[in-house]
Amino acid sequence: MLERVRSPTVSPAIRVRTPREIRSARRPRRHKCWGHLVAATLWPMHDANLGTLLRTCDAVGACLAVPPFGWVDKALARGNTLRQPACVHRVGSPLRWLADERQTGASILGVELADEAIRLADLPPARRRTILVLGHEATGIPPEALDLLDDAVEIPMVGTGSSLNVAVAGSLVLYKLAGLL
Repeated sequence: MLERVRSPTVSPAIRVRTPREIRSARRPRRHKCWGHLVAATLWPMHDANLGTLLRTCDAVGACLAVPPFGWVDKALARGNTLRQPACVHRVGSPLRWLADERQTGASILGVELADEAIRLADLPPARRRTILVLGHEATGIPPEALDLLDDAVEIPMVGTGSSLNVAVAGSLVLYKLAGLL
């Protein structure tokens, strides 16, 4: 017969915060639109990534801009586990919206493999309103939108894949722009 052996209570080297401690350190309510960072998923390929990216936007205090497709609301709900509504901007015409944002002085930054792109590690935190443009996962940012970008940021990859999904790519760049990495 096997006996359970009880080991003496061991205190772990790393103390994990309790859910209550985590909740008390975060804002208690939905944040208003700060307008500082906006992740613009204007040409999404897969709907499953939008809700996941919305969670990252909430984590860094950013907003999410989405296209006027009928499936977007359902997609946002799929990966979203937030208890409170997040800041979502509905964009009618992506190109016109980007042009208008540029006219108002916002910095327009695209995640794209491009000559002269800024390596993610070298990207400074955003110091003014910044629109982070995330393209279609297979075709990238449309050529007609590339002229509206002020800069491009490249996420280095050493594997054989040609891109990351929009939620992962957007999350990496948003954390860097928010100054949290």
